[in-house]
Amino acid sequence: MTATGPRTGDPGPGIPTDALPLPLRPPANRVDPRAIWWWRLSAVPVPLVLLAGQVVAWFLLPAVPWHGVLIATVVLTVLWLLVGTLVVPGLRYRLHRWEVTEDAVYTRSGWLVREWRIAPIPRVQTVDTEHGPLQQALRLATVTVTTASARGPVRIAGLDADAAAELARRLTETTGRHSGDAT
Repeated sequence: MTATGPRTGDPGPGIPTDALPLPLRPPANRVDPRAIWWWRLSAVPVPLVLLAGQVVAWFLLPAVPWHGVLIATVVLTVLWLLVGTLVVPGLRYRLHRWEVTEDAVYTRSGWLVREWRIAPIPRVQTVDTEHGPLQQALRLATVTVTTASARGPVRIAGLDADAAAELARRLTETTGRHSGDAT
């Protein structure tokens, strides 16, 4: 791995290039646009179950003190459903990025709390792909890159299933060329 100082191209006297951290930079690739539908559909069940419970409560509870509270909770639940299906998936799509280079796996995720992660290739221990039922229906997958990091694995969610398989293959091949100890 080669690294350079911030301006001169030289890491500095007495600093081995392997000891320098990888630069934190925005990853170049977006997830698949179908991820928006995955996130939309994933956001529906909890508010719908809550709405169903509220409708049942409307008919079962006495009318006097509870109906005003139920109307307020129904309005809040409908807002939650609308924001979770119409606003948040678009934000997530615009913000989620990933990139794999010969040196590292870069990810940026989160719409409310943003997380930027770098997993150096020599530290990669395993590469996995995951296809949940909804992801399978949309032909999407998640690639999980596990390292010895205390922060846990780096996940790239919302990739095209074929692109995810190719990425996992490429990462496995790339990590096999490095002589790191993966710890």
